[in-house]
Amino acid sequence: MFQALTNASVRMVQRYLPDAFLFAVILTFIVFAAGIVVNGKSPLEMVSFWGDGFWGLLSFTMQMVLILVTGHTLAETDICKKGLRAVASMAQTPGRAIVLVTLVSCIANWINWGFGLVVSALLAREIAKRVEKVDYRLLVASAYGGFVVWHGGLAGSVPLTVATEKHSLEDVIGVIPTSETMFSAMNLTIVIAIMVILPLVNRLMLPAEKDRIVFKGADLGREETAASADPTADVNSPAVKMENSRVISYLISAIGFVYLISYFVEKGFKLNLDIVSLAFLFLGIFLHGTPRKFLDAMGEAIKTTTGIVVQFPFYAGIIGMMTASGLAASISQWFISISTPTTFPLFTFWSAGLLNVFVPSGGGQWAVQGPIMMPVATELGVSHAKVAMAIAWGDAWTNLIQPFWALPVLALAGLGARDIMGYCLMMLFVTGAIISLGFLLF
Repeated sequence: MFQALTNASVRMVQRYLPDAFLFAVILTFIVFAAGIVVNGKSPLEMVSFWGDGFWGLLSFTMQMVLILVTGHTLAETDICKKGLRAVASMAQTPGRAIVLVTLVSCIANWINWGFGLVVSALLAREIAKRVEKVDYRLLVASAYGGFVVWHGGLAGSVPLTVATEKHSLEDVIGVIPTSETMFSAMNLTIVIAIMVILPLVNRLMLPAEKDRIVFKGADLGREETAASADPTADVNSPAVKMENSRVISYLISAIGFVYLISYFVEKGFKLNLDIVSLAFLFLGIFLHGTPRKFLDAMGEAIKTTTGIVVQFPFYAGIIGMMTASGLAASISQWFISISTPTTFPLFTFWSAGLLNVFVPSGGGQWAVQGPIMMPVATELGVSHAKVAMAIAWGDAWTNLIQPFWALPVLALAGLGARDIMGYCLMMLFVTGAIISLGFLLF
Protein backbone atom coordinates (compact mmCIF):
# COMPACT_ATOMS: atom_id res chain seq x y z
CA MET A 1 0.00 0.00 0.00
CA PHE A 2 2.81 2.42 0.86
CA GLN A 3 4.47 1.82 -2.52
CA ALA A 4 1.14 2.39 -4.25
CA LEU A 5 0.69 5.70 -2.42
CA THR A 6 4.21 6.71 -3.36
CA ASN A 7 3.63 5.89 -7.03
CA ALA A 8 0.39 7.88 -6.98
CA SER A 9 2.17 10.85 -5.38
CA VAL A 10 4.96 10.74 -7.97
CA ARG A 11 2.47 10.54 -10.86
CA MET A 12 0.38 13.40 -9.49
CA VAL A 13 3.38 15.69 -9.07
CA GLN A 14 4.78 14.80 -12.48
CA ARG A 15 1.44 15.69 -14.04
CA TYR A 16 0.48 18.85 -12.18
CA LEU A 17 3.57 20.52 -10.64
CA PRO A 18 4.96 23.19 -12.99
CA ASP A 19 8.56 24.29 -13.25
CA ALA A 20 9.93 25.86 -10.07
CA PHE A 21 9.84 29.33 -11.64
CA LEU A 22 6.18 28.95 -12.61
CA PHE A 23 5.47 27.66 -9.09
CA ALA A 24 6.77 30.97 -7.72
CA VAL A 25 4.69 32.91 -10.25
CA ILE A 26 1.51 30.97 -9.34
CA LEU A 27 2.14 31.63 -5.62
CA THR A 28 2.46 35.31 -6.50
CA PHE A 29 -0.99 35.27 -8.12
CA ILE A 30 -2.52 33.41 -5.16
CA VAL A 31 -1.14 35.81 -2.55
CA PHE A 32 -2.07 38.82 -4.69
CA ALA A 33 -5.70 37.67 -4.92
CA ALA A 34 -5.86 36.60 -1.25
CA GLY A 35 -4.66 40.01 -0.07
CA ILE A 36 -7.52 41.64 -1.98
CA VAL A 37 -10.24 39.15 -0.98
CA VAL A 38 -9.24 38.35 2.62
CA ASN A 39 -7.66 41.60 3.81
CA GLY A 40 -9.51 44.09 1.62
CA LYS A 41 -6.43 45.61 0.00
CA SER A 42 -6.69 47.26 -3.39
CA PRO A 43 -4.90 45.80 -6.43
CA LEU A 44 -2.67 48.86 -6.55
CA GLU A 45 -1.70 48.39 -2.88
CA MET A 46 -0.83 44.73 -3.51
CA VAL A 47 1.31 45.71 -6.49
CA SER A 48 3.08 48.25 -4.28
CA PHE A 49 3.69 45.66 -1.54
CA TRP A 50 5.06 43.26 -4.15
CA GLY A 51 7.38 45.82 -5.73
CA ASP A 52 8.64 47.11 -2.38
CA GLY A 53 9.60 43.60 -1.33
CA PHE A 54 10.93 42.36 -4.69
CA TRP A 55 14.59 43.08 -3.95
CA GLY A 56 14.39 42.28 -0.25
CA LEU A 57 16.39 39.06 -0.57
CA LEU A 58 19.28 40.38 -2.65
CA SER A 59 21.96 39.81 0.00
CA PHE A 60 20.51 36.39 0.84
CA THR A 61 20.40 35.51 -2.88
CA MET A 62 24.09 36.29 -3.15
CA GLN A 63 24.77 34.17 -0.06
CA MET A 64 22.97 31.23 -1.63
CA VAL A 65 24.82 31.67 -4.91
CA LEU A 66 28.12 31.67 -3.05
CA ILE A 67 27.30 28.64 -0.90
CA LEU A 68 26.37 26.70 -4.03
CA VAL A 69 29.29 27.83 -6.18
CA THR A 70 31.99 27.50 -3.51
CA GLY A 71 30.64 24.13 -2.37
CA HIS A 72 30.55 22.83 -5.93
CA THR A 73 34.06 24.14 -6.59
CA LEU A 74 35.42 22.55 -3.42
CA ALA A 75 33.84 19.23 -4.37
CA GLU A 76 35.78 19.26 -7.65
CA THR A 77 39.13 19.09 -5.84
CA ASP A 78 40.91 15.74 -5.86
CA ILE A 79 40.82 15.26 -2.09
CA CYS A 80 37.09 15.95 -1.87
CA LYS A 81 36.38 13.62 -4.74
CA LYS A 82 38.27 10.90 -2.89
CA GLY A 83 36.34 11.63 0.30
CA LEU A 84 32.99 11.44 -1.49
CA ARG A 85 34.04 8.20 -3.14
CA ALA A 86 35.01 6.74 0.23
CA VAL A 87 31.61 7.52 1.70
CA ALA A 88 29.84 6.42 -1.48
CA SER A 89 31.63 3.07 -1.34
CA MET A 90 29.60 2.23 1.77
CA ALA A 91 26.47 2.11 -0.39
CA GLN A 92 26.80 -1.12 -2.33
CA THR A 93 23.11 -1.65 -3.13
CA PRO A 94 20.28 0.72 -4.14
CA GLY A 95 18.58 0.28 -0.75
CA ARG A 96 21.74 1.09 1.19
CA ALA A 97 22.34 4.09 -1.06
CA ILE A 98 18.97 5.60 -0.17
CA VAL A 99 19.44 5.00 3.56
CA LEU A 100 23.00 6.35 3.57
CA VAL A 101 22.18 9.55 1.68
CA THR A 102 19.16 10.26 3.90
CA LEU A 103 21.13 9.74 7.11
CA VAL A 104 24.09 11.84 5.96
CA SER A 105 21.69 14.58 4.85
CA CYS A 106 19.94 14.62 8.24
CA ILE A 107 23.20 14.80 10.19
CA ALA A 108 24.80 17.41 7.92
CA ASN A 109 21.71 19.64 7.90
CA TRP A 110 21.39 19.36 11.67
CA ILE A 111 24.95 20.74 11.92
CA ASN A 112 24.42 23.50 9.35
CA TRP A 113 21.80 23.69 6.61
CA GLY A 114 24.00 25.44 4.02
CA PHE A 115 26.68 22.80 4.48
CA GLY A 116 24.07 20.03 4.50
CA LEU A 117 22.36 21.00 1.26
CA VAL A 118 25.60 21.03 -0.72
CA VAL A 119 27.24 17.95 0.83
CA SER A 120 24.17 15.72 0.56
CA ALA A 121 23.56 16.69 -3.08
CA LEU A 122 27.17 16.00 -4.04
CA LEU A 123 27.13 12.68 -2.19
CA ALA A 124 23.93 11.66 -4.02
CA ARG A 125 25.54 12.44 -7.35
CA GLU A 126 28.67 10.49 -6.46
CA ILE A 127 26.69 7.45 -5.27
CA ALA A 128 24.57 7.53 -8.42
CA LYS A 129 27.72 7.11 -10.52
CA ARG A 130 28.75 3.99 -8.64
CA VAL A 131 25.63 2.14 -7.54
CA GLU A 132 23.79 0.50 -10.38
CA LYS A 133 20.01 0.50 -10.54
CA VAL A 134 19.44 3.10 -7.81
CA ASP A 135 16.60 5.47 -8.67
CA TYR A 136 18.25 8.86 -9.14
CA ARG A 137 15.09 10.85 -8.42
CA LEU A 138 14.57 9.20 -5.04
CA LEU A 139 18.28 9.47 -4.26
CA VAL A 140 18.22 13.24 -4.79
CA ALA A 141 14.92 13.55 -2.93
CA SER A 142 16.54 11.72 -0.01
CA ALA A 143 19.48 14.13 -0.14
CA TYR A 144 17.04 17.03 0.14
CA GLY A 145 14.73 15.35 2.66
CA GLY A 146 17.22 15.61 5.51
CA PHE A 147 16.84 19.39 5.30
CA VAL A 148 13.65 19.02 7.35
CA VAL A 149 15.68 18.85 10.59
CA TRP A 150 17.66 22.04 10.06
CA HIS A 151 15.59 24.36 12.25
CA GLY A 152 15.86 21.92 15.13
CA GLY A 153 19.64 21.86 14.70
CA LEU A 154 22.71 23.87 15.60
CA ALA A 155 22.04 26.61 13.03
CA GLY A 156 18.33 27.02 13.77
CA SER A 157 17.61 30.74 13.41
CA VAL A 158 14.62 30.92 15.79
CA PRO A 159 16.23 29.17 18.80
CA LEU A 160 19.44 31.13 18.27
CA THR A 161 17.50 34.39 18.00
CA VAL A 162 15.56 33.95 21.24
CA ALA A 163 18.78 32.92 23.01
CA THR A 164 20.41 36.23 22.06
CA GLU A 165 20.17 39.22 24.37
CA LYS A 166 18.26 42.25 23.06
CA HIS A 167 16.31 40.26 20.49
CA SER A 168 13.09 41.90 19.24
CA LEU A 169 10.74 40.10 21.68
CA GLU A 170 12.91 40.11 24.79
CA ASP A 171 10.39 42.31 26.62
CA VAL A 172 7.68 39.68 26.00
CA ILE A 173 9.47 36.35 26.46
CA GLY A 174 12.89 37.23 27.86
CA VAL A 175 16.01 35.35 26.75
CA ILE A 176 15.40 31.62 26.25
CA PRO A 177 18.53 29.44 26.51
CA THR A 178 19.13 26.77 23.88
CA SER A 179 18.82 24.13 26.60
CA GLU A 180 15.07 24.84 26.49
CA THR A 181 14.78 24.93 22.70
CA MET A 182 17.17 23.04 20.41
CA PHE A 183 18.56 20.89 23.25
CA SER A 184 15.24 20.24 24.98
CA ALA A 185 14.01 16.67 25.41
CA MET A 186 11.12 17.35 23.03
CA ASN A 187 13.30 18.73 20.23
CA LEU A 188 15.98 16.05 20.53
CA THR A 189 13.32 13.34 20.51
CA ILE A 190 11.80 14.74 17.31
CA VAL A 191 15.21 15.02 15.63
CA ILE A 192 16.27 11.48 16.58
CA ALA A 193 12.90 10.03 15.56
CA ILE A 194 13.19 11.63 12.11
CA MET A 195 16.79 10.46 11.71
CA VAL A 196 15.72 6.89 12.47
CA ILE A 197 12.39 6.74 10.64
CA LEU A 198 13.01 8.87 7.53
CA PRO A 199 15.82 6.68 6.08
CA LEU A 200 13.58 3.62 6.46
CA VAL A 201 10.61 5.39 4.88
CA ASN A 202 12.74 6.49 1.93
CA ARG A 203 13.99 2.93 1.53
CA LEU A 204 10.39 1.73 1.33
CA MET A 205 9.73 4.23 -1.48
CA LEU A 206 12.38 2.67 -3.74
CA PRO A 207 10.51 1.83 -6.98
CA ALA A 208 10.48 -1.59 -8.55
CA GLU A 209 13.58 -2.13 -10.65
CA LYS A 210 11.68 -1.81 -13.92
CA ASP A 211 10.37 1.64 -12.90
CA ARG A 212 13.64 3.17 -11.75
CA ILE A 213 15.29 6.08 -13.51
CA VAL A 214 19.05 5.81 -13.16
CA PHE A 215 21.73 8.47 -13.38
CA LYS A 216 22.90 9.25 -16.91
CA GLY A 217 24.88 12.42 -16.29
CA ALA A 218 27.33 13.69 -18.85
CA ASP A 219 30.15 13.33 -16.34
CA LEU A 220 29.46 9.67 -15.55
CA GLY A 221 32.78 7.96 -15.02
CA ARG A 222 34.72 11.16 -15.56
CA GLU A 223 37.72 11.28 -13.30
CA GLU A 224 39.38 14.52 -14.24
CA THR A 225 38.40 17.79 -15.83
CA ALA A 226 41.04 19.25 -18.07
CA ALA A 227 41.92 22.81 -17.22
CA SER A 228 40.90 25.24 -19.94
CA ALA A 229 43.64 27.22 -21.51
CA ASP A 230 44.09 29.55 -24.44
CA PRO A 231 46.00 27.49 -27.05
CA THR A 232 47.59 30.66 -28.42
CA ALA A 233 48.90 31.80 -25.01
CA ASP A 234 52.62 31.88 -24.35
CA VAL A 235 53.08 29.34 -21.52
CA ASN A 236 56.25 31.13 -20.47
CA SER A 237 54.67 34.58 -20.20
CA PRO A 238 54.44 36.18 -16.74
CA ALA A 239 50.63 36.22 -16.94
CA VAL A 240 50.31 32.48 -17.60
CA LYS A 241 52.91 31.68 -14.98
CA MET A 242 50.95 33.65 -12.37
CA GLU A 243 47.75 31.85 -13.34
CA ASN A 244 49.49 28.53 -12.72
CA SER A 245 51.36 29.56 -9.60
CA ARG A 246 50.73 27.55 -6.47
CA VAL A 247 52.48 30.21 -4.39
CA ILE A 248 49.76 32.76 -5.12
CA SER A 249 47.01 30.31 -4.21
CA TYR A 250 48.70 29.29 -0.99
CA LEU A 251 49.40 32.89 0.11
CA ILE A 252 45.84 34.11 -0.39
CA SER A 253 44.50 30.92 1.22
CA ALA A 254 46.68 31.58 4.26
CA ILE A 255 44.96 34.94 4.79
CA GLY A 256 41.56 33.27 4.69
CA PHE A 257 42.61 30.48 7.05
CA VAL A 258 44.04 32.93 9.58
CA TYR A 259 40.76 34.80 9.62
CA LEU A 260 38.76 31.58 10.07
CA ILE A 261 40.95 30.45 12.96
CA SER A 262 40.64 33.82 14.70
CA TYR A 263 36.85 33.74 14.17
CA PHE A 264 36.43 30.31 15.77
CA VAL A 265 38.79 31.19 18.64
CA GLU A 266 36.77 34.32 19.39
CA LYS A 267 33.20 33.02 18.79
CA GLY A 268 33.43 29.25 19.11
CA PHE A 269 32.02 26.82 16.57
CA LYS A 270 29.30 29.19 15.43
CA LEU A 271 28.54 28.57 11.77
CA ASN A 272 26.56 30.84 9.47
CA LEU A 273 26.25 31.16 5.70
CA ASP A 274 29.08 33.69 5.44
CA ILE A 275 31.54 31.56 7.40
CA VAL A 276 30.63 28.34 5.56
CA SER A 277 31.03 30.09 2.19
CA LEU A 278 34.35 31.61 3.28
CA ALA A 279 35.64 28.22 4.40
CA PHE A 280 34.51 26.56 1.14
CA LEU A 281 36.07 29.36 -0.91
CA PHE A 282 39.55 29.30 0.60
CA LEU A 283 39.65 25.53 0.89
CA GLY A 284 38.79 25.41 -2.81
CA ILE A 285 41.55 27.86 -3.72
CA PHE A 286 44.08 25.95 -1.60
CA LEU A 287 43.13 22.44 -2.73
CA HIS A 288 42.88 23.25 -6.44
CA GLY A 289 46.49 24.35 -6.21
CA THR A 290 46.60 27.02 -8.91
CA PRO A 291 44.38 30.03 -9.70
CA ARG A 292 43.74 28.65 -13.19
CA LYS A 293 42.31 25.34 -11.95
CA PHE A 294 40.23 27.12 -9.32
CA LEU A 295 38.78 29.60 -11.84
CA ASP A 296 37.92 26.83 -14.28
CA ALA A 297 36.03 24.96 -11.57
CA MET A 298 34.25 28.18 -10.53
CA GLY A 299 33.22 28.81 -14.12
CA GLU A 300 31.49 25.43 -14.29
CA ALA A 301 29.84 25.91 -10.90
CA ILE A 302 28.37 29.31 -11.81
CA LYS A 303 26.21 27.63 -14.46
CA THR A 304 24.14 25.95 -11.73
CA THR A 305 22.91 29.20 -10.14
CA THR A 306 20.35 30.36 -12.72
CA GLY A 307 17.29 29.20 -10.77
CA ILE A 308 18.36 30.98 -7.59
CA VAL A 309 19.11 34.28 -9.30
CA VAL A 310 15.82 34.33 -11.22
CA GLN A 311 13.40 32.98 -8.63
CA PHE A 312 14.47 34.41 -5.27
CA PRO A 313 13.32 37.98 -6.09
CA PHE A 314 9.83 36.63 -6.82
CA TYR A 315 9.72 35.00 -3.39
CA ALA A 316 10.87 38.28 -1.87
CA GLY A 317 7.89 39.93 -3.57
CA ILE A 318 5.57 37.27 -2.15
CA ILE A 319 6.98 37.85 1.34
CA GLY A 320 6.43 41.58 0.88
CA MET A 321 2.76 41.03 0.00
CA MET A 322 2.20 38.50 2.81
CA THR A 323 3.56 40.76 5.53
CA ALA A 324 2.52 44.25 4.38
CA SER A 325 -1.04 43.21 3.52
CA GLY A 326 -1.55 41.53 6.90
CA LEU A 327 -2.36 38.21 5.23
CA ALA A 328 0.27 36.33 7.23
CA ALA A 329 -1.13 37.78 10.45
CA SER A 330 -4.67 36.79 9.44
CA ILE A 331 -3.65 33.16 8.94
CA SER A 332 -1.97 33.08 12.35
CA GLN A 333 -4.97 34.70 14.04
CA TRP A 334 -7.33 32.09 12.59
CA PHE A 335 -5.28 29.25 14.10
CA ILE A 336 -5.19 31.11 17.41
CA SER A 337 -9.01 31.36 17.41
CA ILE A 338 -9.40 27.56 17.41
CA SER A 339 -6.60 26.81 19.90
CA THR A 340 -6.59 25.65 23.52
CA PRO A 341 -3.56 25.60 25.86
CA THR A 342 -3.02 21.95 24.88
CA THR A 343 -3.35 22.39 21.12
CA PHE A 344 -1.77 25.84 20.78
CA PRO A 345 1.81 24.61 20.08
CA LEU A 346 0.48 22.06 17.57
CA PHE A 347 -1.66 24.62 15.75
CA THR A 348 1.26 27.06 15.80
CA PHE A 349 3.34 24.39 14.08
CA TRP A 350 0.65 23.80 11.44
CA SER A 351 0.11 27.52 10.82
CA ALA A 352 3.86 28.03 10.49
CA GLY A 353 3.97 25.19 7.98
CA LEU A 354 1.23 26.83 5.91
CA LEU A 355 2.87 30.26 6.04
CA ASN A 356 6.24 28.81 5.10
CA VAL A 357 4.92 27.83 1.68
CA PHE A 358 4.56 31.55 0.98
CA VAL A 359 7.28 32.94 3.29
CA PRO A 360 10.14 30.41 2.95
CA SER A 361 12.52 32.14 5.34
CA GLY A 362 13.31 31.27 8.94
CA GLY A 363 14.00 34.87 9.88
CA GLY A 364 10.95 36.08 7.98
CA GLN A 365 8.79 33.44 9.63
CA TRP A 366 9.82 34.59 13.10
CA ALA A 367 9.33 38.25 12.22
CA VAL A 368 5.77 37.51 11.06
CA GLN A 369 4.60 35.00 13.67
CA GLY A 370 6.68 35.70 16.75
CA PRO A 371 4.97 38.99 17.71
CA ILE A 372 1.56 37.36 17.22
CA MET A 373 2.05 33.95 18.83
CA MET A 374 4.20 34.82 21.84
CA PRO A 375 1.76 37.17 23.64
CA VAL A 376 -0.95 34.54 23.16
CA ALA A 377 1.35 31.90 24.64
CA THR A 378 1.73 34.13 27.70
CA GLU A 379 -2.05 34.49 28.06
CA LEU A 380 -2.62 30.73 27.72
CA GLY A 381 0.26 29.81 30.03
CA VAL A 382 2.06 27.85 27.31
CA SER A 383 5.86 27.53 27.28
CA HIS A 384 7.47 30.25 25.17
CA ALA A 385 10.28 27.86 24.28
CA LYS A 386 7.83 25.26 23.00
CA VAL A 387 5.94 27.80 20.86
CA ALA A 388 9.22 29.15 19.48
CA MET A 389 10.19 25.63 18.40
CA ALA A 390 6.71 25.13 16.92
CA ILE A 391 7.36 28.12 14.65
CA ALA A 392 10.83 26.78 13.86
CA TRP A 393 9.62 23.28 12.98
CA GLY A 394 6.73 24.63 10.89
CA ASP A 395 9.23 26.67 8.92
CA ALA A 396 11.39 23.60 8.29
CA TRP A 397 8.59 21.09 7.69
CA THR A 398 6.97 22.42 4.51
CA ASN A 399 10.34 23.14 2.94
CA LEU A 400 9.92 19.56 1.75
CA ILE A 401 7.37 20.75 -0.83
CA GLN A 402 8.78 24.26 -1.38
CA PRO A 403 11.12 24.42 -4.43
CA PHE A 404 12.72 27.59 -3.01
CA TRP A 405 15.13 25.62 -0.84
CA ALA A 406 15.44 22.67 -3.21
CA LEU A 407 17.00 24.81 -5.94
CA PRO A 408 20.65 24.37 -4.83
CA VAL A 409 20.22 20.60 -4.59
CA LEU A 410 18.40 20.40 -7.92
CA ALA A 411 21.07 22.54 -9.59
CA LEU A 412 23.85 20.27 -8.39
CA ALA A 413 21.91 17.14 -9.33
CA GLY A 414 20.73 18.37 -12.72
CA LEU A 415 17.04 17.63 -12.00
CA GLY A 416 13.82 19.62 -11.90
CA ALA A 417 11.42 20.12 -8.99
CA ARG A 418 8.81 17.71 -10.33
CA ASP A 419 11.42 14.93 -10.43
CA ILE A 420 11.68 14.79 -6.62
CA MET A 421 8.57 16.43 -5.16
CA GLY A 422 6.40 13.31 -5.37
CA TYR A 423 8.76 11.59 -2.94
CA CYS A 424 9.10 14.73 -0.85
CA LEU A 425 5.31 14.87 -0.47
CA MET A 426 5.37 11.44 1.15
CA MET A 427 8.18 12.59 3.46
CA LEU A 428 6.04 15.62 4.35
CA PHE A 429 3.23 13.41 5.67
CA VAL A 430 5.56 11.13 7.64
CA THR A 431 7.65 13.90 9.25
CA GLY A 432 4.52 15.97 9.89
CA ALA A 433 3.08 13.10 11.91
CA ILE A 434 6.32 12.70 13.88
CA ILE A 435 6.62 16.40 14.69
CA SER A 436 2.92 16.78 15.55
CA LEU A 437 3.13 13.81 17.91
CA GLY A 438 6.17 15.39 19.55
CA PHE A 439 4.26 18.57 20.36
CA LEU A 440 1.33 16.61 21.78
CA LEU A 441 3.42 14.28 23.97
CA PHE A 442 5.73 16.86 25.59
